[in-house]
Amino acid sequence: MIKRLGAEFIGTFWLVLGGCGSAVLAANFGGDGNPLGIGLLGVSLAFGLTVLTGAYALGHVSGGHFNPAVSFGLWAGGRFQAKDLLPYILAQTIGAIFAAWILFQVASGRAGFAIDANAAGAFATNGFDAFSPGGYGMLAALLCEVVLTAMFLVVILGATHKNAAPGFAPIAIGLGLTLIHLISIPVTNTSVNPARSTGVALMVGGTPLSQLWLFWVAPIVGGLLGGVVYKWLGRD
Repeated sequence: MIKRLGAEFIGTFWLVLGGCGSAVLAANFGGDGNPLGIGLLGVSLAFGLTVLTGAYALGHVSGGHFNPAVSFGLWAGGRFQAKDLLPYILAQTIGAIFAAWILFQVASGRAGFAIDANAAGAFATNGFDAFSPGGYGMLAALLCEVVLTAMFLVVILGATHKNAAPGFAPIAIGLGLTLIHLISIPVTNTSVNPARSTGVALMVGGTPLSQLWLFWVAPIVGGLLGGVVYKWLGRD
């Protein structure tokens, strides 16, 4: 169990450092219109690549959840034991917080760096209403996070099914997360992962932290829904 939790810590650390790091350090590098800035497409791909590489590197150790909503969804889908939920979620959340702290230390190394806690998506945080990148309200954010997390679990459970093509699951899962970000960055700055949301929100505080409840509730509800639906479809 210690090694499994270590893998979940490292994998979630990598997801937040790579995904949120790309948003904070590289999305607008050099200013708007600069060809070196990776933008929405690059950030979406970065999140997908962290999961793809992390799953290949660590999936054989812990299952490669790296996300409390995924752990809940795998439990609902009959692939994970309830007794392991709390330890996994703690390891994931601590890994995300540590990654956000490292990212803050790196970002602070640039002269003039400051976090505007009143700006939508500040330091890769998630939000709704005025803290949604596209100005989407709470109900839209809630629906988006629930549905996309549910579909993420369908992809995960399907790609890792015993009858699926072996060895390709991390690719499908990574590309699935990329697609989710392409859809929902304008809506919530994309969570589908409570640990990822918690790490950066703690670095910013203020409204992003007070809105964090939605990015625990919605992904977990979505994960449970996706797990139940795929258990019925996949007949595991």
